[in-house]
Amino acid sequence: MKYLIVLLVVVCGLWLLLKRHVRSDQDAPSRRGDTPLQAMVQCARCGLHLPAADAVLEGTRVYCCEEHRRLGPGTTP
Repeated sequence: MKYLIVLLVVVCGLWLLLKRHVRSDQDAPSRRGDTPLQAMVQCARCGLHLPAADAVLEGTRVYCCEEHRRLGPGTTP
């Protein structure tokens, strides 16, 4: 009889844990659609990938910072 009670308590505990886990997954905000995707560009000097909105432009070349724009294109690996 005591084994039946222990088994019942364990099963109830597991059921509550699974129920909580499923509920927390449903309540979690979706990462898809939270922020729009940004275009990524590559620095002509160092090869760093960065969002196009943060890039420094000079003609058709894209740089990650003003110093790299001043130094000009380099050899990207």
